[in-house]
Amino acid sequence: MKKKIEELILQAVETLKSDGVLPQEITPNITIDRTRDAQHGDFASNLALMLAKPANINPRQLAEKLIAALPQDAAITKVELAGPGFINFFIDPTAQYQVIQKIHDQGRAFGLSHVGAGKKVQVEFVSANPTGPLHVGHGRGAAYGSAVADLLEAVGFEVHREYYVNDAGRQMDILATSIWLRYLEECGEVVHFPSNGYRGDYVREIANDIHKNANNDYRRPSELVFEDIPLDEPAGGDKEIHIDALIARAKTLLGKSLYQDFFQIGLNNILEDIKIDLSEFGVDYQEWFSERQLMDDGAVEQALERLRIAGHLYEQDGATWFASGKLGDEKDRVVIRDNGQSTYFASDIAYHMNKLDRGFDQIINIWGADHHGYIPRVRAALQALGADESKLTVLLVQFASLWRGEEKVSMSTRSGEFVTLRQLRNEVGKDAARFFYVMRRSEQHMDFDLKLATSKSNENPVFYVQYAYARVCSVLRQLDEKNWDRDLLLGMSNLTLLTEEHEINLLSTLARYPEMLERAALQYEPHQLIQYLRELANEFHTYYNAHQFLVDDAKTRNARLNLICAVKQILANGLDLLNINTPEAM
Repeated sequence: MKKKIEELILQAVETLKSDGVLPQEITPNITIDRTRDAQHGDFASNLALMLAKPANINPRQLAEKLIAALPQDAAITKVELAGPGFINFFIDPTAQYQVIQKIHDQGRAFGLSHVGAGKKVQVEFVSANPTGPLHVGHGRGAAYGSAVADLLEAVGFEVHREYYVNDAGRQMDILATSIWLRYLEECGEVVHFPSNGYRGDYVREIANDIHKNANNDYRRPSELVFEDIPLDEPAGGDKEIHIDALIARAKTLLGKSLYQDFFQIGLNNILEDIKIDLSEFGVDYQEWFSERQLMDDGAVEQALERLRIAGHLYEQDGATWFASGKLGDEKDRVVIRDNGQSTYFASDIAYHMNKLDRGFDQIINIWGADHHGYIPRVRAALQALGADESKLTVLLVQFASLWRGEEKVSMSTRSGEFVTLRQLRNEVGKDAARFFYVMRRSEQHMDFDLKLATSKSNENPVFYVQYAYARVCSVLRQLDEKNWDRDLLLGMSNLTLLTEEHEINLLSTLARYPEMLERAALQYEPHQLIQYLRELANEFHTYYNAHQFLVDDAKTRNARLNLICAVKQILANGLDLLNINTPEAM
């Protein structure tokens, strides 16, 4: 109905342009809102207030002219002028029944739109370093990013889902060295494992596999490995200096080729595990973009050269700096260290230049909330590259705390003592995990209650929504058991029999689905879809408990069956967008 009202107002605007009331160059941004008070109609528009100044007309006078120019439509019984220039629309109550026919006719397509007009959008999310399994913190970003991408696609955007693989940085060297040290232990060497190394069981498993395949080919005496290495932190040294020295020693003792074996085996093993993990979580990508690719094809050098030519780089203390402080960042940033190596930020500049060069109309980065301070420097880089920084949207995802009832589940990442996404999925299931992860705004901290997520009760929101779908399926099975046929046409011709308060509420909620979907997509807020599905499920359960559907009167029975089948379809549409199953029995 909102679309219909928008179309009618647009026709009225064109009429006033033709009459010379409105300037030809005006392009109205028509906003239609549902009213909070039924006395003020069903929908309202503030367009007259928005156009009054550019048109140089009093808002109430312009509203009167717009109302007079509105085409007649049977679905609208009355249009009123209110307040300083609001236009209120009253809808024919019988028009609300049309939503059932539309849902039946359009099925899975109901609610989809073309507001995105095929614009190309890149959504980059998760992008965790391939240094270990995904944990529950990554899970929230995965569920949120996937839902945002699917919502954008549902309203007409051409979406490219991408994972940025940080496969060229220091953390990967720490991983490779950690695996080699565990491998040496498998060979029988006594190793003082660094406090800043990766300690998870997965590191031991990779090292064990290498030892099984290569035996002692990579073995080096531990005396040589640790000779003259600076002290580690527990012994009074600096853990960063200690691990960097061990990395350098590993490269020296193994040589470039053998060291790369550990680097590549670790990367391939963990990255493949991440891909499987995300796929089983319902998250798939069009592209896994390698950071090393940027270095191999010279993209990092090209990006820095563009900054240098534009006058944004300078030399100081042997390093090359990007003058980001002049472009909104809190300080300047190093892009090439004094040892000649480019920084992670240099790669990130090249990556964003690559995104823009690929022709995306919009790029969306979904990052953990701890990356908040990283946003200004990336925007500064886009400005310095001469790009339109408005094309970049950064969405932040807060961490998720795990609870089991009243008990908080402790987690630590580097030590290896953390709950993996796979463990979470195995405990609560994909559906509950995805549903709980997007129940709240992404920037809000969330407590994930494992006990609640596995309960089969109305307190469990995903169970409650899925149970509504299953209940409709149960009613249809009961219909078969009674040897009654569902008469679709008879039900459609008698929808006006749906006059109970619960039925009117359901009709109104069903009609809101398309506008809610569009709003959730454009605002990057999948929790709006979650809230809608919970509301729809609640209204259905209330209706189910208050009324019989399979009554003797065929007209009423089939009208009600058409209504609850429309509810079933919308529940399926919404849950499918969230990649959550619709069980027919629970």
